[in-house]
Amino acid sequence: MVEKEQDKNSKTSPLAPKPLQKSILELIALAQNYKKIKKGANEATKTLNRGITDLIILAADAEPLEILLHLPLLCEDKNIPYVFVSSQKNLGKACGVNRPVIACSILKEDRGQKNWEKQMLDIRSQIEKLMYS
Repeated sequence: MVEKEQDKNSKTSPLAPKPLQKSILELIALAQNYKKIKKGANEATKTLNRGITDLIILAADAEPLEILLHLPLLCEDKNIPYVFVSSQKNLGKACGVNRPVIACSILKEDRGQKNWEKQMLDIRSQIEKLMYS
């Protein structure tokens, strides 16, 4: 059991610390207001392949976890930052739905028009520090 837990921890890296998770979920809720998110592993995969993704957020408690483990590999190929949050219920709530969400994609927007640009850049830099530390 302990071995399984350690294996899961290595697969869900980088896992955002609690204060960063709160900021990420706030950013998702803000992006949702502007219709700039896609929910679900399939939609996130499509946005990555189309090159319209700014950030990928994944739920670490997805069961089975393997259903979304192709996304980190795709993100690394496309140089898109990704991060895990602990709860798919909280991710769903931030996305504006009453169902659990295992993955979501925040879409790119014209840099001059983005109302949350400073917040996005700050969170992206924190995630990149997590990814490469």
